[in-house]
Amino acid sequence: MAQLDPRWLLLPAALVAAAMPALLLRAPVPAAAPAQGEPPLGAPREAPPLAAAFTRPVFAASAEATPAVADAPVLVGVVGRLMHDAVALVRTADGSTRTLGPGESVDGWRLESLAADAAYFTRGNQRARVPMPGEDAAQ
Repeated sequence: MAQLDPRWLLLPAALVAAAMPALLLRAPVPAAAPAQGEPPLGAPREAPPLAAAFTRPVFAASAEATPAVADAPVLVGVVGRLMHDAVALVRTADGSTRTLGPGESVDGWRLESLAADAAYFTRGNQRARVPMPGEDAAQ
């Protein structure tokens, strides 16, 4: 029985390899329908909840903000990147303004954490959420 020379198999493989890109480029790609409830790409979406943080002022215009607890420091602003190097600008009981990083204290209140719209303080077993000026204090 005569054996087939393996070099003859290279010719069909080379032809298929050369023609494959052209065949793939000509084939129509079916458009995927967007999932139910999702707008197509490029369609306007609702603003995320954090959009309010970009529209509010960075610093308070006056010292008339009422803190959640009567003697808690008044939050004037938050500066820096949250979870990295953010500090709170607070107005103390004597009217001066200080910067505090998480873990630092003023007037007996320790700054535990910062959010885009509030600072969280503790004193003993008391906890206080001090909102940014202009934010809802009841959150």
